[in-house]
Amino acid sequence: MEISAAGRLEVRITTADVGKRVSVRRLSEAGVAGEKFTDTVGVLTSWTDGVLLITRKSGESVRVAESALVAGKVVPAAPARRRGPAASYEELAQVTARAWPPVEGEWLGAWRLRAAEGFTRRANSVLPLGDPGLPLDEALTAVRRWYGERGLPAYVQTATGAEGTQESLCAELERRGWIREVTAEVWTGPLAPVADLAEGTGVVLSREADEAWLARYQRKGVSDVALRVLGAGPSVWFATVPGADPTGAPAAIGRCVVDGRWASFAAVEVDPARRRQGLATAVMAALARRALDEGASAAWLQVETDNTGARALYAGMGFALHHAYHHYREPGDAGTDR
Repeated sequence: MEISAAGRLEVRITTADVGKRVSVRRLSEAGVAGEKFTDTVGVLTSWTDGVLLITRKSGESVRVAESALVAGKVVPAAPARRRGPAASYEELAQVTARAWPPVEGEWLGAWRLRAAEGFTRRANSVLPLGDPGLPLDEALTAVRRWYGERGLPAYVQTATGAEGTQESLCAELERRGWIREVTAEVWTGPLAPVADLAEGTGVVLSREADEAWLARYQRKGVSDVALRVLGAGPSVWFATVPGADPTGAPAAIGRCVVDGRWASFAAVEVDPARRRQGLATAVMAALARRALDEGASAAWLQVETDNTGARALYAGMGFALHHAYHHYREPGDAGTDR
């Protein structure tokens, strides 16, 4: 907190600091004996009518009454990660999009409109990479019209928690009633240590997702469109660990896309009866070695915030949080479970 020469806490932020990262302290129980304080760090996304709106790294928006402020200051952007590959949000946004491409896309200024007949939100949402070239309300009207023409709900994918992410856009969407449905995280890490984790013996690599691989893939409704999404990307590899019954579903599967220095991991799934046997690690190690052969040196993956098992696994492999991303659904639409 900002402390004056006299030792007092001071509020050193104003409405001119909207858009900057700030740290504030406020009274959480004003007027009560033994007053308590609450600290909040995030991007100051608005300050109107005596209320500050601060968007945290997690994407959560916090409202703070100006009258409850005890101290506040502008703080530097989150420090760069001390381990693993350095990467900007802009670079990762492009790389992650190429690893899970839609079957149809169109640009609205620097917003990428993506559709794949409803197969996953990532392939059926707007990826804002800059200015849409229109006022926000007009841009959102165009987005809703574009997805409505395809019989799809409109989603906007936003990011928070790193320099150059979109806390302000999140706040504007929430102000307009858009509903945040899903929050997940992008983690990054060095690739070579993943390759060294296991021998990877028994893992079969292929350029295509065959029937056996699809038999283990948990996502419902795998159509021709889904196969086009799964099979697209700069350099795609599928991994399979055969099960005890060669005619049944595999014991484990995984998918990797190599894109320049980056390798992505996705769809790492293990037969529930074979969990805790190191199969997920073996799959990722085999894919990592192939990615190293193709010149990659860094890795990224996506993990949902409530998937504690996967988070522990990936942390043990050297991955760490880079930024969070969210899908906002247009108001008044029932959405999709895909």
